[in-house]
Amino acid sequence: MFFFFICLSFLISTAYSQTKEDSFSIKICAANYIEGFYEGNSERIEKALHPELSKRVIRTDPQSGMQRLDRLSALTLINITKGGGGKSIPQDQRIFEFKILYITGSNASVRKVAKGFFEYIHLVKRAGEWKIINVLWDFVQN
Repeated sequence: MFFFFICLSFLISTAYSQTKEDSFSIKICAANYIEGFYEGNSERIEKALHPELSKRVIRTDPQSGMQRLDRLSALTLINITKGGGGKSIPQDQRIFEFKILYITGSNASVRKVAKGFFEYIHLVKRAGEWKIINVLWDFVQN
């Protein structure tokens, strides 16, 4: 019986494991999102985003100590990018790294670290393409 469960768990994990194609497509999607913003290239960033994207950060008011949730939609992020996005960020501060944390079926998670902030990026596979549907970010605490 134990052997049966070992075999079953192997089959299940294999069925939902990542493929090289998925990993490559996720890296392309993340690069379109990150580099598109730095370049001010709204076409690249739009290609990376699911229409229902929500990008969130929790901010604390320094005077009251109250917290609030700030949210950007896909359209808002695309418009910010059209307006120049991160083009004003100096080239030497555009250094970033990202790592695929997991891929399971049609869901994936990526962690991006850049100078001064980090993001947890969640993607979904829709019609054969990976799209970013959720981003939770914050500033790096010194």
